[in-house]
Amino acid sequence: MQYNGKKTNREQWLSILSRLDVSCLENTWQKLNVPQTYTWIRGAETGSVMVRGRMGGNGARFNMGEMTVTRATVRLDDGTIGFGYTKGRAHRKAELVALLDARFQRDPAAADRHIPPLAEALATARAEQSRKAAATKVDFFTLVRGENAK
Repeated sequence: MQYNGKKTNREQWLSILSRLDVSCLENTWQKLNVPQTYTWIRGAETGSVMVRGRMGGNGARFNMGEMTVTRATVRLDDGTIGFGYTKGRAHRKAELVALLDARFQRDPAAADRHIPPLAEALATARAEQSRKAAATKVDFFTLVRGENAK
């Protein structure tokens, strides 16, 4: 996930928030330290979506399979509505994404303060994961024996 380094837009923060772990979302919510009253329009609920793919990125579409997702919707006291979607059965995570989405809509400056460090943490974690995977890389090669060479 790349962050443009300028103003944060809603698509960016929702993408970043949905990739974070619950403890990071909890910390971000606590850092906002804003007494907030809200009502759940839709409490966290789990369902499935059909995932579609394309061979080679440009071939005909095909149904790859189903994926479990959890969603939640919240309304702040001022009427701002926040949505949270996340993969898997992470109810609290979907709720926190919805709360943070609503809060960041209400105060975009808060998103500009909190999202860049979160994006950086995601990038660092991804780089570390790639580094660990690269350490296990095996290079396979074919050795041509003399009697099979032409």
